[in-house]
Amino acid sequence: MTTSVEFGAPVEIPVELPDGGTRVVPITNPNKVMFPSVGPDKQERTKLDLANYYVAVGAPIMRTLDDRAVLLERYPNGVRGKSFFQKRIPASAPDWLTTTTVETINGTPSRALVISDLAHVLWAANQGVLGLHVWQFRASTPEDADEMRIDLDPSPGVTFDMAREAAAHTRDLLAELGMLGFPKTTGSKGIHIYVRIEPGWDSFAVRGAVVALGRILAERHPDLITDKWWKEERGERVFVDFNQNAPHKNMFGAWGVRPRVGAQVSTPFRWDELDTIDPETCTIDTVPDRLDEFGDPWELMDDAPCTITPLVERFASDLADGIPDAPWPPVYPKMPNEAPRVQPSRARKPD
Repeated sequence: MTTSVEFGAPVEIPVELPDGGTRVVPITNPNKVMFPSVGPDKQERTKLDLANYYVAVGAPIMRTLDDRAVLLERYPNGVRGKSFFQKRIPASAPDWLTTTTVETINGTPSRALVISDLAHVLWAANQGVLGLHVWQFRASTPEDADEMRIDLDPSPGVTFDMAREAAAHTRDLLAELGMLGFPKTTGSKGIHIYVRIEPGWDSFAVRGAVVALGRILAERHPDLITDKWWKEERGERVFVDFNQNAPHKNMFGAWGVRPRVGAQVSTPFRWDELDTIDPETCTIDTVPDRLDEFGDPWELMDDAPCTITPLVERFASDLADGIPDAPWPPVYPKMPNEAPRVQPSRARKPD
């Protein structure tokens, strides 16, 4: 896949825009090595290879990113160099970039990049971005969290086969509730399942729905799945990370190349591939071929918006029965109905 060009000479990539125009995106230092050990032959892959990968998956990645704000995870000198997160787009950035204002939980505003066409993805790739972390709303409708994101997070000692089994149970529960989930690898050891939801829900409601979902899964499969926030309580089980749906949270986007030496991709897949998908072999080299052969497994996601009412009602019923909200991340203020935010082993024991 590596493309050879004159060392140091910029490469210009033309991108067709939604309005029918074309924008040329320069890729500077195209021979810079971003990934040192890709595939069975352990080959290097460059910044130009990264850009060409995003061109190859342009249509499906835009279906997932269009009109969404992103947090940039930058590796200017490749995966073995220093990295940092960049939420604020500098004033020196090209004036054609679409941006919006996002806020942290404490209300600090930031000018964030909004992906409005593939040129924005390539601009980010040229900045050494190895990770587009995506907000759960569209910039044009920030009041609606239109994705329910189920993060099946493996605790230490959990195998990928266990994550597969947890994903199958999650798929079945969603179907029981009248919902359709779309899975992807995380690019590492876990699985994400996305549900497109109807307008009208904010991120507080969506988080509550996933708290309820995690509780049901943990009740039904206690040896495999846990909804326990505190790591000391999880054991060797798959954790349903409900807090990935909290306000102002973002998750690693589908089709994105992970900052790993092997250039693994967070890869959407079909449910009939659950028993065979191998996240280690889904890389910058192989994913475009998968797409050509099988198409986009998430192509119809926007055609299947679901209601989360049954899960929202379960969460409300739990509160009415005296079951508190699950703990929030430590950066968030104390929330109404939240259980005591204290590590169980450090909690004061009753006299």
